[in-house]
Amino acid sequence: MTTSSMLKSNNSSTSLTAGTTPAVHSFDPIIDENSKILILGSFPSIKSFENNFYYAHPRNQFWPILSAIFKKPANSLEERLELLRTSNIALWDVIESCERKNSADSNLKKSKPNDIESLLKNFPNIEAILFTGRKAEQLFKKHFSKSIELPTSLLPSPSPAYAALSFEVKLKRWNDILTNYLSI
Repeated sequence: MTTSSMLKSNNSSTSLTAGTTPAVHSFDPIIDENSKILILGSFPSIKSFENNFYYAHPRNQFWPILSAIFKKPANSLEERLELLRTSNIALWDVIESCERKNSADSNLKKSKPNDIESLLKNFPNIEAILFTGRKAEQLFKKHFSKSIELPTSLLPSPSPAYAALSFEVKLKRWNDILTNYLSI
């Protein structure tokens, strides 16, 4: 898997405290020439910044869901990267930088999008884009609906803040959507 700077955020000062923070920057994409699906979140959580990796909140269901679907462990950084690589999944966020008060998507202010168009030009094997929540989908449509014409789907949010669906229901919906695009 390729990351421009191996999972470093683009800005080393990502300390997030009370009050609106200065602009913070997202992680680099995780992608390689075999990636077929691009999963986009909105922006990393505070816990993800603390752990320097995507979906690092211990109650976030992103990694347990992918682990269950692909029947591969996803506990360590190496296992997570291997799971993405062998599943042909790329990972990034719609937002490159923003200001915010906490991890809630509703608190993203002064957001600037990542250059998803260039990423897709550099990795033309991407066949579809999936979103890990409604905010990621809305931000993508706001910035890229006229310039990117790949199929898209909304996944149920793996966030611990989204408790409307059980893990089992989320797992089934994720599996159904991923099965449409990948040979699982």
